[in-house]
Amino acid sequence: MGSETTEITAHTILPAQREDIELKTADGLTLVGELALPPAGRPPVATLVTLHPLPTHAGMMDSHVFRKAAWRLPALADLAVLRFNTRGTSSARGTSEGHFGDGIDERHDVAAAIDFVDLRELPNPWLLGWSFGTELTLMYGCEPQIRGAILLSPPLHRANETDIQRWADSTKPVRILVPELDDYLRPEAARQRFASLLTPEAKSQGSNLIAVDGAKHLWVGEKYVRIVLDEIVRTINPAASPLPTTYDARNGPAEKYTA
Repeated sequence: MGSETTEITAHTILPAQREDIELKTADGLTLVGELALPPAGRPPVATLVTLHPLPTHAGMMDSHVFRKAAWRLPALADLAVLRFNTRGTSSARGTSEGHFGDGIDERHDVAAAIDFVDLRELPNPWLLGWSFGTELTLMYGCEPQIRGAILLSPPLHRANETDIQRWADSTKPVRILVPELDDYLRPEAARQRFASLLTPEAKSQGSNLIAVDGAKHLWVGEKYVRIVLDEIVRTINPAASPLPTTYDARNGPAEKYTA
């Protein structure tokens, strides 16, 4: 290993063009967020629009899988990563206006994020939902410009069979990552609930359910973060898969998260 090569750890922040952004909702709120683009001179090949876990249980744009996606994927896979706080949610970036809407009013938040992608002409947008964010994805994200969806730990508390069937009918690919030890929906039950997205025809269009051995709902541990990020890249930009575990600093200086 050359002297310029360093291991990518849980605290590694790779180079990107990062911009604090604001989203405007149809019901008059301002949501805070960040857009991370590949380093200068490298246009993104696709865009991840992230929808975070439940804000009443500490979910936010900085939830660790999303934060690490924004730290790594622009540099390693040429992906744009849009993170934002849904209404009433706080993080280091700030607090979005409004109050938690129990997954109902948040339809405006999803629409505002998709509108932002359109305004910035960001390419090939995919929704990446985690827990509560999967509910928002399934209920409100099946819009014409969205290429597909990746679901992490879907609880299916709010989204229902009609929402799942809408995605199945759309023929858009949906990749579902279900932890073996999930607190809410484990693989066997998930296969039954998502049956309409797991038909041979749906699988031929890119949908699939992946059971992740040993994982839990929150994907704690670098091992599981790597599995998630690898699957995201394999789905959206397979040319960049598998992701490396080391980084060549000659491509730009890496930083270390210290907060």
